[in-house]
Amino acid sequence: MYSLHHSPASPYVRKVMVLLHETGQLEAVRLLPATGTPLDPATMPVSQNPLGKIPALERDEGCTLYDSRVICRFLAERAAAAGGPALYPAGARLWEVLTLEATAEGMLDAALLMRYETALRPAPRQSPDWIEAQWQKIARSLDALESRWMGHLAGPLCMGQIATGCALGYLDFRHGARDWRGAHPALADWYESFAARPSMQATQPVG
Repeated sequence: MYSLHHSPASPYVRKVMVLLHETGQLEAVRLLPATGTPLDPATMPVSQNPLGKIPALERDEGCTLYDSRVICRFLAERAAAAGGPALYPAGARLWEVLTLEATAEGMLDAALLMRYETALRPAPRQSPDWIEAQWQKIARSLDALESRWMGHLAGPLCMGQIATGCALGYLDFRHGARDWRGAHPALADWYESFAARPSMQATQPVG
């Protein structure tokens, strides 16, 4: 059995949890609660991941894996070897999946930096310019998803779709006032359908 350092508020952890639901691997993973911030690691798995971040996946057969993309790739290959879905398909489409996943991951990075700026810095030290610069990264990514990626998002389930769904869910969770849907109707329609999947419903963020 694997051990996953976990927080229900983390969108990076959510990516892993959605994958576990979609591939039927929940029973293979024990969840270990973890909390902390860049200013106070608290119960973050610093011994397993020197960066002090989650998710981190402890394995008996090898090193602890960290970074959601590494963990997802490992678990997806494990599922595919057992006859499960190919969330990272072979051939040319793989590069599309990896690029879409990287886009979603970048959106999450920017959204989390916005969250830290307001949650961890005293108000007099917060930088509105910094917050807006991070949002512009997200806005450009939303535009790209709307204009270039809808065909891919409508295709067979892949890790790029899961990552995108988790990124959009995090925008709702922490930055709902930004109304990302208004200028992205096709993406909003896709997300409404994707968010109804049992895996997404079971992993809605709290905290």
